[in-house]
This record gives sequence, structure tokens and C-alpha cells, in this order.
Amino acid sequence: MNDKQIEAVEQVYYEVDYTFTCTFDRFNERIRVDHYDGNLHSILEHIQTIFTNEFTKCIVKVQREHVSYFLSMGYIVEGMIEAYYLGSDAYLMTLYNADWRRNSPSWIEEDQLLAAVRRKQASPLTEKPLMRKGTEADAEALALLYKNVFAVYPTPMYNPNYIKKVMKNDTIFFLMEENNRIVSAASAEINRTNKNAEMTDCATRSENRKGGTMRHLIMALEQELLKEKIYYAYSIARSRSFGMNAVLYQLNYHYGGRLVNNVRIYSDWENMNLWSKRLIKSAE
Repeated sequence: MNDKQIEAVEQVYYEVDYTFTCTFDRFNERIRVDHYDGNLHSILEHIQTIFTNEFTKCIVKVQREHVSYFLSMGYIVEGMIEAYYLGSDAYLMTLYNADWRRNSPSWIEEDQLLAAVRRKQASPLTEKPLMRKGTEADAEALALLYKNVFAVYPTPMYNPNYIKKVMKNDTIFFLMEENNRIVSAASAEINRTNKNAEMTDCATRSENRKGGTMRHLIMALEQELLKEKIYYAYSIARSRSFGMNAVLYQLNYHYGGRLVNNVRIYSDWENMNLWSKRLIKSAE
């Protein structure tokens, strides 16, 4: 596949009594509805017409008050992102077009990994290392990092032009360097409408995975988000990654469920754990 095939395409549908935004992600064989408004029955009928056999998974971010209706129409709840909608929770509900996509042989193993994450005592953080905000000038070096860490990735992060594009579209990167090369990076993809951000694109070279490297980067991103008046954060981590799930748990992110065979990442299709956090305390 070339980059155009890997990169997801967003389509906005406007009709008389409803609107919704759908992302067509052919590389990951899925469609994703991140926003909808209006007549639910009409919206679900329309989604059904575009959820063709080209795709094996459909994901909709559902408002709390609509969960029961989506359940009645055959959707299942796979997880929840706390405070996604300006402080109100979003439920990720799914449909499938293929049995293989719905089933996971590693589910129990990943439950056990999650239990081990909760038992693990956080190691002390090293002294705060030198970090900086990424710029478009770092795109080539960042692309090399992602190519080094991931054999397969759900977005074309090995393409410097794609990295520059997401930077222009309100994605913030923080990175660490050693011997004039980037050894670790993470990003926050900002949604200003809902004042949330997805902590994503977390990568560290294998020889640098100690001393709380990723914890430092995510904490730096959280502080930058607060400066931008972004109050809620979430992340979607590989369910088989002990380290990344431990990082999020130790930074007080709350586990919100697991998305089955959600993306092609690392080396194959993988389940992904949902984690979310309020960056500010509520008034309650």
C-alpha cells in the first residue's frame, strides 16, 4: 500500500435532519464516526449503507444518553473515554462484518498483563531530562524513529511529509535526543471543540527504555495542553505492551476497555486498551 491508501479519509455527511462525520480507514479495514447530530434512526441507516464489505469494523463514539438506542440496533460497547465531550463520557460502540475481526485469541493473556500492570510498583523517575517541543524541522528524524520502532503502524508516520501535515493540524510533539538523534517521542492530537487530546505516537528506541522516559514526555505534553486550555486527555495503547500500559496507569489514567483487533500496529492486528484522564480536577 502507498501512503495515500494508508492515510484515512474524512467525509462529512449533511442531510435534512442529521449530520455525521465518518473516517474511512482502508489500511485498518474500518470506518469510524467521531461526531454525529440529529435523527439517530436516519444516521444509523446511513452508516449501514457505507459499512460495506470493504470494511470489517465500524466504530462510533456515542454520547451516554444514546447508548441504549445503539445497543437496541445491534451495536456493542467496547470501551469508554472519560470526559471526551467537554467533560462528558464517550462510549465506543462497534459493529463487525467478519468473525475473525470480532474474536481475539489473546484476550485472557491481555487481561493478565493488565492485572500485572496494576500490581507493579512505579519505579522512581530519573531527574527530569532535557526535552523539547518538536517542529517541522524534526520531521525527517521523527520518521526514522517510527520506522525503527514499528514494523507496521496504522498511520504513515515514517513519512516526513505526513508528520509535517499533522503538526499543521494541531498535533503537538515532544521529544528527547541523545547523540544528535531522537531517541523518544510522543504527541498530543488536539480536539479544540471538545477540549480533549489523544496522547499518541509514543515511541522509544529499545536501548533507551528506562528511567521513565515516556512518563516524562507525557507529563510535558499534559502541561503544554493545559497552557492550550485543553482539559481532558486519552490514549489508546497496544494491549500487549506492558510498558505503555504501565506508563498510563502510573500517570493516573483510568482504564476504559479494550478495542478488539482495532488496528494494524507493531507487527500485526492488535487489540488496543483505552485510557483517559482529567487534566484538571472537577468542581464536584
